[in-house]
Amino acid sequence: MKKNDARLGVLGGMGPQATQVFYQFVLDRTDALRDQDHLPALILSDTGIPDRTAAILSGDTEPLYRRLRSDAKLLERCGCTVLAIPCNTSHYFVDRLQEEVGAPFIHMLRETAGELARQGRRRPGILATDGTIRTGLYQKECAALGLEAVAPDPDTQRLVMSVIYDEIKQGEKGSRDKFAKIDRAIRRAGCDCAILACTELSVFSTYHPLPPFYLDAMMVLAERAVERCGYPLRTI
Repeated sequence: MKKNDARLGVLGGMGPQATQVFYQFVLDRTDALRDQDHLPALILSDTGIPDRTAAILSGDTEPLYRRLRSDAKLLERCGCTVLAIPCNTSHYFVDRLQEEVGAPFIHMLRETAGELARQGRRRPGILATDGTIRTGLYQKECAALGLEAVAPDPDTQRLVMSVIYDEIKQGEKGSRDKFAKIDRAIRRAGCDCAILACTELSVFSTYHPLPPFYLDAMMVLAERAVERCGYPLRTI
């Protein structure tokens, strides 16, 4: 798509802080020297969207789906030509949404699995909410490319959820000690990499820089958004 024709629509609000971080990722990854070199974007921070994990695990998903669909259609009516949802768990609905929305979604999970495959990774650990883990969203996308996605053991998953819900969502920076325990468990499981598969973990990484072992799915989404809108990526 030519950049003069492109407008990025961001369906955010699912963690307002994470939405802010995502847009900063987009700005940071765009090779721009002046304001006019950046891609135009419309951010819909719908903080009234129900908790995705709670909705999916309860089975009461239709109110959430209808809200996501309404927001996506609003962005489309406002002229957005490419749509991005920074929330990993919301990708439970993306293929269904795409059937009802004309503007193309960037599938964050699919793009992240593809990036790992290009890097030659084979066994990624998945650090995500219970909703993302139990629905097998990353497991499916990784398996399609011959990768074996590994979910944390129950004790480690409780630590992941605690970092997400008890800390980052509460405005804290997140416990490095908890994350160190998560890191040790993932490496002991034989993983050759790990995906930050929750936007709150992307926020964690802005406070606590992590090694290349970790691939941030939200950063992948930001890079693809820049590319799909026809803008050059910053390489340094």
